[in-house]
Amino acid sequence: MGYKHASIPDGIAAIQKLGLEHGFAVDTTKNAELFNDENLKQYSAIIFLSTTMNVLDHRQEAAFERYIQAGGGFVGVHAATDTEYDWGWYTKLVGAQFLDHPAGTPEADFKIKDRNFIATQHFTDSVWHRSDEIYNFKKLNPDVNVVMTVDESSYEGGKNGDYHPFAWYHEFDGGRAFYTGAGHTSESYSEPLFLKHLLGGIQYAIGKNEVLDYSKATTQIPPDVDRFTKKQLSVGEFFEPTEMAVLPNNDVLIAQRRGQVLLYSDATQELKEVASLDVYYKTLNTPGVNAEEGLMGLQKDPDFATNHWIYLYYAPTGDKWVNRLSRFKYRDGVFDLASEQVILEVDSQREICCHTGGSIAFGPDKLLYLSTGDNSTPFNEKGAKYVNNGYAPLNDLPGRQQYDARRSSGNTNDLRGKILRIKVNEDGSYDIPEGNLFPVGTEKTRPEIYTMGHRNPYRISVDPKNSTLYWGEVGPDARKDQFKTRGPKGYDEMNRTTKAGNFGWPLFIADNKPYVDYDYATGESGITFDPQKPINDSKNNTGLRELPPAQPAYIYYPYVASTEFPEVGTGGRNAMAGPTYYSDMYPNGGGLPDYFDGKTLIYDWMRGWMKAVSFFEDGTLYKMEPFASDIKLNNLIDMEMGPNGRVYLLEYGSGWFTQNDNSALSYIEYNGGNRPPVIDNLVVDHTSGKLPLTVTAKVEAHDRENDAISYVWHLGDTSKESTEAEISHTFDTAGQFRVYVEVKDAQGDAVTSDVISVVAGNSRPEVAISLKGNPEVFEKGVPVAYEVKATDADGDEIDPKNIFVSVDYLESFDEQNMSLGHQQVSAAVMGKALTQGMDCKTCHKEASSSIGPDYKSVAEKYKNVKKAQSYLQKKIVAGGGGVWGEVVMPAHPNITPDETRQIVAYIMSLADTGKKTESLPASGSIVPQPSKDDKVMVITASYTDQGQEGTIPLTGMKTVVLKAKEAEASE
Repeated sequence: MGYKHASIPDGIAAIQKLGLEHGFAVDTTKNAELFNDENLKQYSAIIFLSTTMNVLDHRQEAAFERYIQAGGGFVGVHAATDTEYDWGWYTKLVGAQFLDHPAGTPEADFKIKDRNFIATQHFTDSVWHRSDEIYNFKKLNPDVNVVMTVDESSYEGGKNGDYHPFAWYHEFDGGRAFYTGAGHTSESYSEPLFLKHLLGGIQYAIGKNEVLDYSKATTQIPPDVDRFTKKQLSVGEFFEPTEMAVLPNNDVLIAQRRGQVLLYSDATQELKEVASLDVYYKTLNTPGVNAEEGLMGLQKDPDFATNHWIYLYYAPTGDKWVNRLSRFKYRDGVFDLASEQVILEVDSQREICCHTGGSIAFGPDKLLYLSTGDNSTPFNEKGAKYVNNGYAPLNDLPGRQQYDARRSSGNTNDLRGKILRIKVNEDGSYDIPEGNLFPVGTEKTRPEIYTMGHRNPYRISVDPKNSTLYWGEVGPDARKDQFKTRGPKGYDEMNRTTKAGNFGWPLFIADNKPYVDYDYATGESGITFDPQKPINDSKNNTGLRELPPAQPAYIYYPYVASTEFPEVGTGGRNAMAGPTYYSDMYPNGGGLPDYFDGKTLIYDWMRGWMKAVSFFEDGTLYKMEPFASDIKLNNLIDMEMGPNGRVYLLEYGSGWFTQNDNSALSYIEYNGGNRPPVIDNLVVDHTSGKLPLTVTAKVEAHDRENDAISYVWHLGDTSKESTEAEISHTFDTAGQFRVYVEVKDAQGDAVTSDVISVVAGNSRPEVAISLKGNPEVFEKGVPVAYEVKATDADGDEIDPKNIFVSVDYLESFDEQNMSLGHQQVSAAVMGKALTQGMDCKTCHKEASSSIGPDYKSVAEKYKNVKKAQSYLQKKIVAGGGGVWGEVVMPAHPNITPDETRQIVAYIMSLADTGKKTESLPASGSIVPQPSKDDKVMVITASYTDQGQEGTIPLTGMKTVVLKAKEAEASE
């Protein structure tokens, strides 16, 4: 999936020849779907021949692990170490990860270290001199048996030192593995010594050629992603939610940044405010700055069922610039603000942005963990000559404290940029537990500090069985590495620790990539910081000068694609840590299968993914895999376990510092049993036409458990049960009919298709666009002559006023995206026709009064209302009264969402917004006026007929696409 080696065909041919000569059958594949139990159990060894990057998905990875655990063999050739970087199990199996290599294929001395091993016993000399591409390695597995090294003094560019392993073998997780770094060149595969070396590795991997014993396999196959769904509890009602706590009765308390505490009642399924704190949530004297303080964190006490304490981390208003950790009594819907016990205060510089942390978590020993951000400005200082540019903020010039994170994160005597760990006492005071980073009484330190060196550890969690601490670290913005002058580009991090430590910021990031000391007065670069001996010599530092050694992140990723962790994707970054799951902690095994036992859930606020990560006993990453990847997330800001084992989700929504329609509280529902069928497609051959109208509907569906399926066809006002996936029906009366199908499996579980609207008694008009000369290209400023004609199969006279013609310009030719804009343009035309064909016209007029409001007045009333579209669509369906008068407007329960969208588009088009979309004439010339980036010209025409008695009007549409002359020439 990365670099493709030209030598692969030569390698395949050579291995096949070895098989013929030595009695083993060989086949090859590029199809990773063949990695399943049933297929893999046929093989005595699997060879990864110069594979690159991620070649297996998480289900295929599990199948391969099971294969090895059952006694299978593995051979990795050359680039096999340039594969699956985020799969720690594979790294241990293959034995190392590719780091880099010197240019070309240098000649070098390869030293034979073990002549008794089958892959090296044929060498008569202790040195094998040859040319090949020579890898440098990282993450070498110390448990492998090295049989060959490369002498770095015999070539240029080695980075592994005096002992540079190059071929090895070992028993691993029930199976056998051999790896050789040789085999880059095509010439290798006609080289006798290399072929014997490779043959020996294959024979070791085959071993005794025993039948695989899958009873020894411990890895489970992951559950199917379509077993997970999102059960929404409250949608669109939150205004900057931050953190939540699920109570023992499944009620949920939610903090909002501007100070409110909300309660979602599991019994009534209602959301209400139970408290409002007076918090500092916006700058008072500094315009243009988004302060991120406010109510930042919320958590329940481990003994909440008996003591009713709720913890909040918030920024109180007033002259005292602190963020405060307090707890309050909450019982039976009453949040007692007067019961506050102030536990801890963290000094904070206000009137600046950014980085607050604020996540609260408890461990199984009931110790409280609190994350705090570096309280530093990541942006460039206005008017300054030398600025951060997205690298580490290290400016210790007088008056520039907000641009120096060494004063906070790197300061052992400051609580900012830390994760604190304390034991809260009954009276609200606290003690320092054993094992924090600095013992009580250590000069120039704060004993509350458990981990330091954080930028913005926005969401943390603690393993409920072993107290392992997890957090996501939101990283800086630099887009490129400048290792000599500033340091690395920006990374977000996923971190974990079982003990106190320093995690680097602002001197290091990612896997301890170091920043460079930078003089903001002169712009000169100084020393590169040493992660083993970090020094904080900032003038703003009030703590120790010599800091504890820096600890690396276990996952780290930049804006662009990550070689080490390709699964995380690209784009904006906001790393978050969620809970660790154990099914035996919940009634009936909890809400997830035991496959996830011991796995920690992580997520990214911006990228919208959730992952499950697991670790070896030594704390290194075992695997990162998708979690509930079919679920769409709208900026997930918190993830919490409920008392019943459900995973609760709190979504902030897609807009910053605002109330979002797609903010939500929900939980993940897992269906481990029978699943309903899946409808792949439903086609109705005619959706309009003269009476009598005969239509044929055909559905494509399948059952995921391969059960027999049956169908209930809904055809307007009649229904028919059938075992056939196709049906014909004749409509004898005029009207609009809803056609859909319900598909059932043998267990009785069912799924219903989308509705297709069929209009009987009226034919959809047809529209044609003719271009003179039939051009396929356009040129800016050169007229394009066109003519639009509409025809009606019912013989009705064409009304020219109902022809709508528009032209648009696009950067690229994408039929799906292209069509969206033109559907919006025509929606108003179609919506007007719908209002004339329904009972709407009896109550409403376009601009004159009736018993109901005129459409223009409705448009003016709602033109600036954010939720007008959805509100008016609901009103059309539900009807109602009291808004404009006493007369109740009728409901329209059978109208489709698309039809209500079109009607609302028509109504809102009447508002005086200063923008009017008018039709071009039915024939004429268009003088193209594209912008410089536009490569496509789209002409769209629609026509709406008058309808027939008993039916609604219908709209026909046609689109033609012309490519820019320059784009045509370049192709």
